[in-house]
Amino acid sequence: MPSKISWIDNLRGIACLMVVMIHTTTWYITNAQSVTLLNWDMANILNSASRVSVPLFFMISGYLFFGERSARPRHFLRIALCLLFYSTIALLYIVLFTSINGELALKNLLQKPVFYHLWFFFAIIVIYLVSPLIQVKQASGKMLLALMIVAGLIANPNTVTLKTGGMEWLPVNLYINGDTFYYLLYGMLGRAIGMMDTQKRWLTGLCAALFIAAVFIISRGTLHELRWRGNFADTWYLYCGPMVFICAVSLLTLVKNTLHTRPLPVLGLISRHSLGIYGFHALVIHALRTHGVEIKRWPLLDIVWIFTATLVASLLLSMLLQKIDTRRFVS
Repeated sequence: MPSKISWIDNLRGIACLMVVMIHTTTWYITNAQSVTLLNWDMANILNSASRVSVPLFFMISGYLFFGERSARPRHFLRIALCLLFYSTIALLYIVLFTSINGELALKNLLQKPVFYHLWFFFAIIVIYLVSPLIQVKQASGKMLLALMIVAGLIANPNTVTLKTGGMEWLPVNLYINGDTFYYLLYGMLGRAIGMMDTQKRWLTGLCAALFIAAVFIISRGTLHELRWRGNFADTWYLYCGPMVFICAVSLLTLVKNTLHTRPLPVLGLISRHSLGIYGFHALVIHALRTHGVEIKRWPLLDIVWIFTATLVASLLLSMLLQKIDTRRFVS
Protein backbone atom coordinates (compact mmCIF):
# COMPACT_ATOMS: atom_id res chain seq x y z
CA MET A 1 0.00 0.00 0.00
CA PRO A 2 2.80 2.57 0.67
CA SER A 3 3.86 2.58 -3.00
CA LYS A 4 0.26 3.08 -4.10
CA ILE A 5 -0.20 5.96 -1.65
CA SER A 6 3.02 7.55 -2.91
CA TRP A 7 1.93 7.67 -6.52
CA ILE A 8 -1.50 8.92 -5.53
CA ASP A 9 0.13 11.77 -3.58
CA ASN A 10 2.35 12.66 -6.52
CA LEU A 11 -0.57 12.46 -8.93
CA ARG A 12 -2.71 14.70 -6.74
CA GLY A 13 0.10 17.24 -6.54
CA ILE A 14 0.48 17.25 -10.34
CA ALA A 15 -3.28 17.59 -10.86
CA CYS A 16 -3.42 20.52 -8.43
CA LEU A 17 -0.61 22.35 -10.26
CA MET A 18 -2.40 21.74 -13.56
CA VAL A 19 -5.64 23.26 -12.25
CA VAL A 20 -3.76 26.43 -11.33
CA MET A 21 -2.18 26.48 -14.79
CA ILE A 22 -5.58 26.15 -16.51
CA HIS A 23 -6.93 29.21 -14.76
CA THR A 24 -3.64 31.10 -15.10
CA THR A 25 -3.78 30.86 -18.89
CA THR A 26 -7.54 31.32 -19.26
CA TRP A 27 -7.31 35.08 -19.89
CA TYR A 28 -5.11 34.55 -22.92
CA ILE A 29 -7.22 31.68 -24.24
CA THR A 30 -10.47 33.65 -24.05
CA ASN A 31 -9.00 36.95 -25.32
CA ALA A 32 -7.49 35.78 -28.57
CA GLN A 33 -8.11 39.15 -30.25
CA SER A 34 -6.01 40.96 -27.63
CA VAL A 35 -2.80 38.96 -28.01
CA THR A 36 -0.61 37.74 -30.84
CA LEU A 37 -1.28 34.29 -32.26
CA LEU A 38 2.11 33.08 -30.97
CA ASN A 39 1.34 34.17 -27.41
CA TRP A 40 -2.17 32.75 -27.61
CA ASP A 41 -0.84 29.41 -28.83
CA MET A 42 1.75 29.32 -26.07
CA ALA A 43 -1.04 29.64 -23.51
CA ASN A 44 -3.10 27.14 -25.52
CA ILE A 45 -0.38 24.48 -25.31
CA LEU A 46 0.00 24.94 -21.54
CA ASN A 47 -3.76 24.82 -21.07
CA SER A 48 -4.10 21.77 -23.35
CA ALA A 49 -1.49 19.87 -21.34
CA SER A 50 -3.34 20.73 -18.12
CA ARG A 51 -6.88 19.75 -19.16
CA VAL A 52 -6.29 16.32 -17.64
CA SER A 53 -6.27 17.73 -14.10
CA VAL A 54 -9.97 17.43 -13.28
CA PRO A 55 -10.31 13.88 -14.66
CA LEU A 56 -7.31 12.92 -12.52
CA PHE A 57 -9.09 14.12 -9.38
CA PHE A 58 -12.07 11.91 -10.24
CA MET A 59 -9.72 8.98 -10.90
CA ILE A 60 -7.99 9.50 -7.55
CA SER A 61 -11.36 9.54 -5.76
CA GLY A 62 -12.41 6.42 -7.62
CA TYR A 63 -9.21 4.65 -6.67
CA LEU A 64 -9.80 5.49 -3.01
CA PHE A 65 -13.56 4.81 -2.80
CA PHE A 66 -14.45 2.29 -5.51
CA GLY A 67 -12.62 -0.55 -3.80
CA GLU A 68 -12.92 -2.28 -0.44
CA ARG A 69 -13.89 0.93 1.30
CA SER A 70 -16.48 3.50 0.32
CA ALA A 71 -17.28 7.04 1.37
CA ARG A 72 -18.31 7.34 5.02
CA PRO A 73 -20.56 9.94 6.68
CA ARG A 74 -17.44 11.92 7.63
CA HIS A 75 -16.53 12.25 3.95
CA PHE A 76 -19.97 13.68 3.15
CA LEU A 77 -19.67 16.02 6.14
CA ARG A 78 -16.28 17.19 4.94
CA ILE A 79 -17.38 17.87 1.35
CA ALA A 80 -20.47 19.73 2.62
CA LEU A 81 -18.34 21.85 4.95
CA CYS A 82 -15.86 22.53 2.13
CA LEU A 83 -18.65 23.66 -0.17
CA LEU A 84 -20.10 25.89 2.55
CA PHE A 85 -16.74 27.32 3.64
CA TYR A 86 -15.26 28.10 0.23
CA SER A 87 -18.59 29.39 -1.05
CA THR A 88 -18.71 31.76 1.94
CA ILE A 89 -15.15 32.93 1.27
CA ALA A 90 -15.98 33.44 -2.41
CA LEU A 91 -19.17 35.33 -1.57
CA LEU A 92 -17.31 37.63 0.82
CA TYR A 93 -14.70 38.26 -1.87
CA ILE A 94 -17.42 39.03 -4.44
CA VAL A 95 -19.28 41.43 -2.14
CA LEU A 96 -16.22 43.23 -0.76
CA PHE A 97 -13.86 43.36 -3.72
CA THR A 98 -15.80 42.98 -6.99
CA SER A 99 -18.78 44.42 -8.84
CA ILE A 100 -20.30 40.95 -9.31
CA ASN A 101 -23.89 40.61 -8.10
CA GLY A 102 -23.44 38.74 -4.83
CA GLU A 103 -27.18 38.42 -4.21
CA LEU A 104 -27.68 36.68 -7.54
CA ALA A 105 -24.74 34.34 -6.84
CA LEU A 106 -26.23 33.39 -3.49
CA LYS A 107 -29.74 33.02 -4.92
CA ASN A 108 -28.58 30.44 -7.48
CA LEU A 109 -26.25 28.60 -5.08
CA LEU A 110 -27.97 25.24 -5.57
CA GLN A 111 -27.98 25.58 -9.37
CA LYS A 112 -24.41 26.74 -9.94
CA PRO A 113 -21.47 27.52 -7.65
CA VAL A 114 -20.86 30.95 -6.12
CA PHE A 115 -17.50 31.07 -7.94
CA TYR A 116 -16.84 29.07 -11.09
CA HIS A 117 -14.19 26.65 -9.76
CA LEU A 118 -16.40 25.39 -6.92
CA TRP A 119 -18.46 23.28 -9.34
CA PHE A 120 -16.12 20.38 -8.57
CA PHE A 121 -17.45 20.06 -5.02
CA PHE A 122 -20.94 19.44 -6.43
CA ALA A 123 -19.68 16.90 -8.97
CA ILE A 124 -17.55 14.90 -6.52
CA ILE A 125 -20.60 14.32 -4.30
CA VAL A 126 -21.91 11.92 -6.95
CA ILE A 127 -18.73 9.82 -6.65
CA TYR A 128 -19.25 9.63 -2.90
CA LEU A 129 -22.95 8.79 -3.22
CA VAL A 130 -22.47 5.81 -5.53
CA SER A 131 -19.31 4.51 -3.84
CA PRO A 132 -21.20 2.08 -1.52
CA LEU A 133 -22.65 0.43 -4.66
CA ILE A 134 -19.44 0.14 -6.69
CA GLN A 135 -16.53 -2.18 -6.04
CA VAL A 136 -14.39 -2.41 -9.14
CA LYS A 137 -13.20 -5.93 -9.91
CA GLN A 138 -9.81 -6.91 -11.23
CA ALA A 139 -10.11 -6.62 -15.02
CA SER A 140 -7.91 -7.94 -17.79
CA GLY A 141 -5.92 -5.46 -19.80
CA LYS A 142 -7.74 -6.40 -23.01
CA MET A 143 -11.20 -5.86 -21.54
CA LEU A 144 -10.12 -2.56 -20.02
CA LEU A 145 -8.64 -1.44 -23.34
CA ALA A 146 -11.87 -2.36 -25.15
CA LEU A 147 -13.90 -0.34 -22.65
CA MET A 148 -11.63 2.68 -23.04
CA ILE A 149 -11.70 2.55 -26.85
CA VAL A 150 -15.49 2.19 -27.07
CA ALA A 151 -16.61 4.53 -24.27
CA GLY A 152 -13.71 6.96 -24.48
CA LEU A 153 -13.41 7.31 -28.25
CA ILE A 154 -15.86 5.48 -30.53
CA ALA A 155 -19.09 6.18 -28.61
CA ASN A 156 -17.99 9.35 -26.84
CA PRO A 157 -20.64 11.99 -27.65
CA ASN A 158 -17.88 14.62 -27.47
CA THR A 159 -15.94 12.98 -30.30
CA VAL A 160 -15.76 15.27 -33.32
CA THR A 161 -18.28 14.07 -35.90
CA LEU A 162 -16.82 12.05 -38.78
CA LYS A 163 -18.91 11.88 -41.96
CA THR A 164 -18.22 10.49 -45.41
CA GLY A 165 -20.67 10.36 -48.28
CA GLY A 166 -23.43 11.70 -46.09
CA MET A 167 -23.05 8.85 -43.60
CA GLU A 168 -22.01 9.61 -40.02
CA TRP A 169 -19.39 7.17 -38.75
CA LEU A 170 -18.39 8.72 -35.44
CA PRO A 171 -19.42 8.93 -32.74
CA VAL A 172 -21.45 5.72 -32.57
CA ASN A 173 -24.65 6.28 -30.62
CA LEU A 174 -24.65 4.03 -27.55
CA TYR A 175 -26.94 6.47 -25.73
CA ILE A 176 -24.16 7.79 -23.53
CA ASN A 177 -25.21 11.23 -22.35
CA GLY A 178 -24.00 13.68 -19.75
CA ASP A 179 -20.68 14.44 -18.11
CA THR A 180 -21.60 12.51 -14.97
CA PHE A 181 -21.26 9.21 -16.84
CA TYR A 182 -17.64 10.07 -17.59
CA TYR A 183 -16.91 11.31 -14.08
CA LEU A 184 -18.03 7.90 -12.81
CA LEU A 185 -16.09 6.16 -15.57
CA TYR A 186 -12.96 8.11 -14.64
CA GLY A 187 -13.44 6.97 -11.06
CA MET A 188 -13.84 3.32 -12.05
CA LEU A 189 -10.83 3.45 -14.38
CA GLY A 190 -8.78 5.04 -11.62
CA ARG A 191 -9.50 2.05 -9.41
CA ALA A 192 -9.10 -0.53 -12.18
CA ILE A 193 -5.77 0.80 -13.46
CA GLY A 194 -4.57 1.34 -9.91
CA MET A 195 -5.05 -2.37 -9.17
CA MET A 196 -3.40 -3.58 -12.39
CA ASP A 197 0.21 -4.63 -12.79
CA THR A 198 1.34 -1.86 -15.12
CA GLN A 199 5.06 -1.97 -14.36
CA LYS A 200 6.21 -2.61 -17.91
CA ARG A 201 8.77 -0.42 -19.60
CA TRP A 202 7.05 -0.54 -22.98
CA LEU A 203 3.74 0.51 -21.38
CA THR A 204 5.40 3.44 -19.63
CA GLY A 205 6.90 4.60 -22.91
CA LEU A 206 3.61 4.12 -24.73
CA CYS A 207 1.70 6.16 -22.14
CA ALA A 208 4.23 8.98 -22.36
CA ALA A 209 3.91 9.01 -26.15
CA LEU A 210 0.09 8.89 -25.98
CA PHE A 211 -0.03 11.78 -23.53
CA ILE A 212 2.21 13.95 -25.72
CA ALA A 213 0.26 13.02 -28.86
CA ALA A 214 -3.11 13.75 -27.23
CA VAL A 215 -1.92 17.13 -25.92
CA PHE A 216 -0.66 17.95 -29.42
CA ILE A 217 -4.04 17.05 -30.94
CA ILE A 218 -5.93 19.09 -28.32
CA SER A 219 -3.79 22.15 -28.91
CA ARG A 220 -3.82 21.88 -32.73
CA GLY A 221 -7.54 21.17 -32.77
CA THR A 222 -8.19 24.24 -30.61
CA LEU A 223 -5.95 26.35 -32.85
CA HIS A 224 -7.89 25.12 -35.88
CA GLU A 225 -11.16 26.10 -34.21
CA LEU A 226 -9.78 29.57 -33.50
CA ARG A 227 -8.78 30.10 -37.13
CA TRP A 228 -12.05 28.67 -38.43
CA ARG A 229 -14.45 30.47 -36.07
CA GLY A 230 -12.40 33.57 -35.46
CA ASN A 231 -12.73 33.02 -31.72
CA PHE A 232 -11.97 30.46 -29.04
CA ALA A 233 -14.09 27.31 -28.77
CA ASP A 234 -13.65 24.62 -26.11
CA THR A 235 -14.47 21.70 -28.42
CA TRP A 236 -11.15 19.96 -27.73
CA TYR A 237 -10.83 21.19 -24.14
CA LEU A 238 -13.81 19.30 -22.72
CA TYR A 239 -12.90 17.22 -19.66
CA CYS A 240 -14.95 14.35 -21.07
CA GLY A 241 -13.63 14.69 -24.61
CA PRO A 242 -11.74 11.78 -26.24
CA MET A 243 -8.27 13.37 -26.23
CA VAL A 244 -8.53 14.50 -22.61
CA PHE A 245 -9.74 10.97 -21.83
CA ILE A 246 -6.57 9.54 -23.41
CA CYS A 247 -4.45 12.06 -21.49
CA ALA A 248 -6.06 11.04 -18.19
CA VAL A 249 -5.55 7.30 -18.63
CA SER A 250 -2.00 7.78 -19.96
CA LEU A 251 -0.81 10.20 -17.28
CA LEU A 252 -2.27 8.17 -14.41
CA THR A 253 -0.47 5.06 -15.67
CA LEU A 254 2.73 7.02 -16.31
CA VAL A 255 2.80 8.49 -12.80
CA LYS A 256 1.89 5.14 -11.25
CA ASN A 257 4.83 3.50 -13.03
CA THR A 258 7.45 6.19 -12.47
CA LEU A 259 6.59 8.05 -9.24
CA HIS A 260 5.54 5.18 -6.99
CA THR A 261 8.49 4.88 -4.59
CA ARG A 262 7.93 7.98 -2.47
CA PRO A 263 6.12 11.32 -2.58
CA LEU A 264 8.41 13.91 -4.12
CA PRO A 265 8.98 16.82 -1.68
CA VAL A 266 7.31 19.55 -3.75
CA LEU A 267 4.49 17.34 -5.03
CA GLY A 268 3.94 15.95 -1.54
CA LEU A 269 3.62 19.47 -0.13
CA ILE A 270 1.19 20.50 -2.87
CA SER A 271 -0.78 17.29 -2.37
CA ARG A 272 -1.16 17.88 1.37
CA HIS A 273 -2.52 21.35 0.67
CA SER A 274 -4.38 20.56 -2.56
CA LEU A 275 -7.81 21.19 -1.06
CA GLY A 276 -6.89 24.63 0.22
CA ILE A 277 -5.02 25.54 -2.95
CA TYR A 278 -8.03 24.50 -5.03
CA GLY A 279 -10.40 26.48 -2.85
CA PHE A 280 -8.37 29.71 -2.86
CA HIS A 281 -6.52 29.81 -6.19
CA ALA A 282 -9.32 31.10 -8.44
CA LEU A 283 -9.94 34.03 -6.09
CA VAL A 284 -6.24 34.90 -6.07
CA ILE A 285 -6.03 34.81 -9.88
CA HIS A 286 -9.14 36.96 -10.18
CA ALA A 287 -7.71 39.50 -7.73
CA LEU A 288 -4.38 39.67 -9.57
CA ARG A 289 -6.02 40.03 -12.98
CA THR A 290 -8.71 42.56 -12.02
CA HIS A 291 -6.30 44.74 -10.04
CA GLY A 292 -3.72 44.86 -12.81
CA VAL A 293 -1.02 42.99 -10.89
CA GLU A 294 0.18 41.36 -14.10
CA ILE A 295 2.75 41.69 -16.88
CA LYS A 296 0.73 41.26 -20.06
CA ARG A 297 3.37 43.03 -22.17
CA TRP A 298 5.44 39.85 -21.78
CA PRO A 299 2.89 37.02 -21.83
CA LEU A 300 5.26 34.15 -20.97
CA LEU A 301 6.64 36.08 -18.01
CA ASP A 302 3.09 37.01 -17.03
CA ILE A 303 1.99 33.37 -17.04
CA VAL A 304 4.99 32.40 -14.88
CA TRP A 305 4.28 35.31 -12.52
CA ILE A 306 0.54 34.70 -12.14
CA PHE A 307 1.06 30.95 -11.73
CA THR A 308 3.81 31.36 -9.12
CA ALA A 309 2.12 34.14 -7.18
CA THR A 310 -1.18 32.24 -7.14
CA LEU A 311 0.43 29.00 -6.05
CA VAL A 312 2.44 30.65 -3.27
CA ALA A 313 -0.47 32.76 -2.00
CA SER A 314 -2.88 29.81 -2.08
CA LEU A 315 -0.35 27.57 -0.36
CA LEU A 316 0.23 30.12 2.41
CA LEU A 317 -3.51 30.56 2.89
CA SER A 318 -3.90 26.79 3.07
CA MET A 319 -1.10 26.53 5.64
CA LEU A 320 -2.74 29.23 7.73
CA LEU A 321 -6.10 27.50 7.44
CA GLN A 322 -4.60 24.19 8.58
CA LYS A 323 -3.26 25.91 11.68
CA ILE A 324 -6.83 26.85 12.56
CA ASP A 325 -8.63 23.84 11.12
CA THR A 326 -6.76 21.22 13.14
CA ARG A 327 -9.30 18.48 12.31
CA ARG A 328 -8.93 19.15 8.57
CA PHE A 329 -12.63 19.67 7.89
CA VAL A 330 -11.98 22.21 5.12
CA SER A 331 -8.22 22.06 4.63
